[in-house]
Amino acid sequence: MANYTENEFDNNLRLLEALLFASREPISLDTISDCLSVDADAESLIEQLARLYENRGINLLKVSNGWAFRTAPDLATDMTVFREVSRRLSRAALETLAIIAYHQPVTRAEIEEIRGVGLSRGTLDNLLEAGWVKPKGRRKTPGRPATWVTTPEFLNHFGLADVHDLPGVDELRAVGLIETDLDSKGILGPASFAEEEEIISNE
Repeated sequence: MANYTENEFDNNLRLLEALLFASREPISLDTISDCLSVDADAESLIEQLARLYENRGINLLKVSNGWAFRTAPDLATDMTVFREVSRRLSRAALETLAIIAYHQPVTRAEIEEIRGVGLSRGTLDNLLEAGWVKPKGRRKTPGRPATWVTTPEFLNHFGLADVHDLPGVDELRAVGLIETDLDSKGILGPASFAEEEEIISNE
């Protein structure tokens, strides 16, 4: 533990709890460290707070590139709320989002190859507007097509720490979230395109 008193540790723990409670977005470790006292051990404080909340109605979880309070997963079925939304993603947009999530980085042509149909301009525009996908670099192939990846906002919205936490086909099928034809298209299958080192970054 850092060289500060138990009282200082408790104060930092309370401050951390307040910061996470007040924030609408996950807070990065660097931001947390900047808000605490100079000698505070942010990682130890996060671990301590996570333990305090592990059996509560809300848990402290790593989400995308930061930390946030989230409803305990086992309470999800009891917390279901039906509400009207202004716009729902089309089937084409949902399929496109799934392809990008499971095959990223992926080009427009590769998305169309998997879906078996052309991709309208509006489909990617809707996903961009939602903040769930973004272009990232270009493939080292003729024409240097842009590649697409998911964003931290995508991870935050779906409560994922990393894209490797995406559920597998069997998990999705078990809870009725995918249909047979989606599975047969290979939308959720393993990536079969160029490796990341073949991407020319534009960041």
